[in-house]
Amino acid sequence: MLNKLIHWSLANRAIVLGLSILLLAFGWKTATELPVEVLPDLTKPTVVILTESPGLAPEEVEARVTQPIESALTGVAGLTRLRSNSDVSLSLVYAEFGWGVDIQRARTMVQERLQGVREQLPEGTQPFMTPVASLMGEILLVGVRSTAKEGEPGYMAPREVRALADWTIKRRLQGISGIAEILNMGGGVKQLEIQPDPHRMQAHGVSFAELEKAAAEAANTTTGGFLSTGPTEIMVRKPVQKPCCSENMDPYIK
Repeated sequence: MLNKLIHWSLANRAIVLGLSILLLAFGWKTATELPVEVLPDLTKPTVVILTESPGLAPEEVEARVTQPIESALTGVAGLTRLRSNSDVSLSLVYAEFGWGVDIQRARTMVQERLQGVREQLPEGTQPFMTPVASLMGEILLVGVRSTAKEGEPGYMAPREVRALADWTIKRRLQGISGIAEILNMGGGVKQLEIQPDPHRMQAHGVSFAELEKAAAEAANTTTGGFLSTGPTEIMVRKPVQKPCCSENMDPYIK
């Protein structure tokens, strides 16, 4: 068989040379159009579910947040592996799918499963999916701190540093092309704390449920129409104050 092929090639040199040139041209065209990456993405389609649970220890996060989410995702079509990481007030669940699964379809299926598990999570806990990004992407940790010591000019408290990171640094970094996600951690988050005095509350006949309801309604606002000043209309907003059982809530705040 091999001798016949050699004899046929020698007898039909023009055909062999033409096929060789055609194959060489096709190979050159394919080589020049072939995309080449220094670091190819070898990560399977992955959906990351991030859940913040303020005030929970890692054991509570694992038992009350991570495990219910993993149970809800079990059995999703195309799912090959589930990984998770439970930290202080933070849960990360990685759902890996097969190579042939479209990432957008995978995110849709995961979102459908998350809708049914939200009621099982602690109050105020809302899981959400992070933006589509590869695990091969570079993760950069940036620390922000006040260089001045407490009491010195220019000193910033931890809550002021966190506010700077949330409202200034994060927004500017999000405007950079290629940034998939920015997650702020640490520092002090500005918040209002109500420390009830049980003795004063008992004296005024106020329950904790009434105090909680009054605190939730204290920040509400309502419209008051608008004022016309020439070509400009100024909106009027009025805060709504609904004390629970007294004209003054100060006796209940310590």
